[in-house]
Amino acid sequence: MEKNYTRHSVTCTLHLVRPFLCLMVVWVLAGCGMSKKAADAAQEIQPKNSIRTLVAQKFPAGNAFIGAATHYDLFGTETIELLDREFGYVTPANDFKQTRIHPRPGEWNWKASDAWVEHARRHGQVLRLHAPISPQCSKWVKNDARMADELALMLDEYLTALCLKYNGVANIKWLDVVNETIDKKNGDWFGPKPGTDSWENPWPQMGYDENHELRPPIYIKKAFEIANRHATSMQLIINQHGALEPFVWEKMKALVAYLRESGLRVDGLGWQAHIDVGWEQIPGNLERLQELIRWCHRNELEFHITEFNVWLKGKKAGDRSAQAETFTAIGKVLLDGAATGTVGLNYWQIRGSETPHPDWDGCIFDEQLRPKPAYDRLTDLLQQY
Repeated sequence: MEKNYTRHSVTCTLHLVRPFLCLMVVWVLAGCGMSKKAADAAQEIQPKNSIRTLVAQKFPAGNAFIGAATHYDLFGTETIELLDREFGYVTPANDFKQTRIHPRPGEWNWKASDAWVEHARRHGQVLRLHAPISPQCSKWVKNDARMADELALMLDEYLTALCLKYNGVANIKWLDVVNETIDKKNGDWFGPKPGTDSWENPWPQMGYDENHELRPPIYIKKAFEIANRHATSMQLIINQHGALEPFVWEKMKALVAYLRESGLRVDGLGWQAHIDVGWEQIPGNLERLQELIRWCHRNELEFHITEFNVWLKGKKAGDRSAQAETFTAIGKVLLDGAATGTVGLNYWQIRGSETPHPDWDGCIFDEQLRPKPAYDRLTDLLQQY
């Protein structure tokens, strides 16, 4: 029998059942293997719309991506639960790097990388393999006794094996081929240092291309040759860190041109943006970012912020409103750039304690995985598109 309810009776009914529905949500989550603590946190921080849902709604053409990075070691924790709810684009932070997969000759470890591929498949996420030939390499590579031919063999073995293993996997979209090639302090090629404990880049010991005025390290071209040959299903990205120093990025543009003149495919440029709060207030910074995005799109390159933190430290510690301003100003320039080409934004870690600088509070969630003002500003910004 059909019944007609008045608006008042429906409102009263909802009011009465809402508490029981909330309890059912907690019971269901707990029954699915989530801890009560995690269930309580999930109930507390449910957003009005997740980031991944908003991005899918506002950029259905697939020309804008917003994601985050975290570690395999956090599988089974609330961090991964939040990652899966909020982000359809994921970067396994260090789990595809040479130091993790091929730390020494004859030693291979695919456990974490394989787990990430399967996890992303089950959760409908696309992956960027942060697997660059870079300063983040094993102590075997950094050892001062290494010769050029040894380094070349290690590079070839690692990158070839990685590309052959994961090429053609449907949800792997990008491969970071090389990163941090240029010293952000002086614009020189970033190179080796004595010992194995310093932040250094040993790969330039393989030599330089003396036949080109740019004199680029040979390892960069070699890495892109391997990726071009074996990573045919992935978009190939070259990354650079720093605060967008003009002399660094002009050299990076010249490096991309050099690789393309050599007949090599380069699909995107990435900025590793680990910056301080207030960066957007420095005259010219946002304009340089906007022009770099335009330059990429004019040259048929994607542009990505591949690592994104806004550090709170010193006098600015705790000023999360100012942090939100910096995150939002940069995010708006990036998302506006989707009008002319593909853009991507990847937050580096979920909460501060999971970064190398836990006291700098550089993420968009707090230590209890509650959204900080930067999160709310991002979801409001997405609603505008």
